[in-house]
Amino acid sequence: MMKIINFNVNGSDIELAIDERESLADTLRERLDLTSVKKGCEVGECGACTVLIDGKATDTCLYLSVWADGRSIITTEGLQDESGKLHPVQQAFIEKTAVQCGFCIPGIIMTCVEIVGRGESYTREQLKKEIEGHLCRCTGYQNIINAIERAIEIIEEAK
Repeated sequence: MMKIINFNVNGSDIELAIDERESLADTLRERLDLTSVKKGCEVGECGACTVLIDGKATDTCLYLSVWADGRSIITTEGLQDESGKLHPVQQAFIEKTAVQCGFCIPGIIMTCVEIVGRGESYTREQLKKEIEGHLCRCTGYQNIINAIERAIEIIEEAK
């Protein structure tokens, strides 16, 4: 059964007719061409499909598009400002070489945006817990943790 939904994606209001069974991952990736949304496990275990929904990091493979009606969604493509300046998390990932193959990175970045947006302090062990819903086959996560710490520093320096 088809349903019309209205939602905001990366600052743009969108209206779509969708199948009520369609996942948000499919809608974002296949219909809106937001290829930072990766389809990995499709059971909510790897975090590759993570985006922010109303500011909360969410696995979109388990989230139906109909549930996004009226919500605000941000993907990695929506993090840069109007001038093209990278988000502090993106900049930190570059500075700390926290990227290898890159498949998992967009989802991890979106979770990190939520983490740094809280304005809290974290120990390395707490940061490991915060990102434990993400699987990365390339790294030992050390540079990812370094990047999160650096993003927090960048935000603090900007204040």
